Amino acid sequence: MKYVSTRGAATLGRFSDVLLSGLAPDGGLAMPEFIPTFTPDELEALRPLPYPELALRIMRPFIDDLPEEALRRLLHATYHPDVFHSEAITPLTRLGRTDLYLLELSNGPSLAFKDVAMQFLGHIFEYVLETRDQHLNILGATSGDTGSAAEYAMLGKARVNVFMLSPHGRMSAFQQAQMYSLHEPNIFNLAVSGVFDDCQDLVKAVNADADFKARYDIGAVNSINWARVLAQAVYYFKAYLALNLPAGTEADFSVPSGNFGNVFAGFLARRMGLPIGQLVAASNENDVLHEFFQTGVYHVRPAARVAVTSSPSMDIGKASNFERFLYLMAGQDPEQTHTWWQAVAEGRPVTVHGTSHWDAVQTSGLRGGRSTHADRLATIRRVDDAFGRLIDPHTADGVFVGEQYARPGVPMICLETALPAKFEDTVREAVGRTPERPDRFHGIEQAERFYQLLPNDAETLKAFIAQKLRAGQPA
Repeated sequence: MKYVSTRGAATLGRFSDVLLSGLAPDGGLAMPEFIPTFTPDELEALRPLPYPELALRIMRPFIDDLPEEALRRLLHATYHPDVFHSEAITPLTRLGRTDLYLLELSNGPSLAFKDVAMQFLGHIFEYVLETRDQHLNILGATSGDTGSAAEYAMLGKARVNVFMLSPHGRMSAFQQAQMYSLHEPNIFNLAVSGVFDDCQDLVKAVNADADFKARYDIGAVNSINWARVLAQAVYYFKAYLALNLPAGTEADFSVPSGNFGNVFAGFLARRMGLPIGQLVAASNENDVLHEFFQTGVYHVRPAARVAVTSSPSMDIGKASNFERFLYLMAGQDPEQTHTWWQAVAEGRPVTVHGTSHWDAVQTSGLRGGRSTHADRLATIRRVDDAFGRLIDPHTADGVFVGEQYARPGVPMICLETALPAKFEDTVREAVGRTPERPDRFHGIEQAERFYQLLPNDAETLKAFIAQKLRAGQPA
């Protein structure tokens, strides 16, 4: 399998190449030249497989430059009950006798769905870097959960450093403590004066400096990394197969969405032949995606207009992975995609309404919705009262919006994105009690914190990275 950029026809190499490179040289995102598909019979044959073997069958066509047995070993090491505290890895739970289900994705080391992909990245980075005798300096941005998931996955990885940008003061107390309490020689937490989109723009600015990127071996673990999207697609298959539906029967999914990586993984699964009817992107008050699916206009919001909400991991005004979706809606036309993202870079809206591309969007199965703080509180309270299940505010966004699109007799699977313990204040406001947390995280808010406050400036960031690496830090 070869990969291309969403903005140019030149090939980017094979899986291991795009794994380590992050953004394409032209600023685009890596995409496979084609998307393999499963027939209904082939899907049925996947049903009895344990999670690591299911992942192997789904991911192998995209990762054909590694020996199959090596990939199998990596997947079995990643998706182990000791890591995810469940034999199923991502259990599916029905809420009462309704057609509403929760896909539990928050049982990993950092208590967030991003562990499912990040744990895989930790293992495959280590394998590929050792095979190539290379080192990697990961530069990432987080709105809350990517940072801790990446850092927990890269702990002790001798060939990897992590420089993680986060918006100063914009994460929950638990999220901040999870990241900043780590004091490891290969982990650098950088709090940026700004919002998540500023952090994301800094990552892109550093990647755009080809000389700096090459000199300091800069890579990425954000959802722009294709390996993350691919790993996340697996749990859509796992959830659907767990329903034991007759062949070809549709199920719907509702996905709390900020950067569009998680929901795009579902769209990839749909393109691979999984019978997903509706794929609902649930936004909070930062409803750029909802606006697009309602109007056909994608209008990025500047940092000053990104609201601070009670589902902070979705406080994003520019969804990076949306470029991959529109690339497919344009029939994999890199010139059209480049034109669209040039408009985004100039602060102009992308309008596809009234075009053949909008027709493709309308038949893609993607839908959008939004919720407010009041909606989240009411949903957390209602799910707790009706089903005895406590959910976090992001999952509440997904449940609230998913219920609006529910079809009689069709399963609606809502993706649980984090344990409620990560957002105690909001959950306590909703139900009047503090959610339980795993023993290993008791008192984490009181732990010493290790981070550097940086201005929103790419040159300052590059100087910091260069100084740390010249000082002899590992990697």
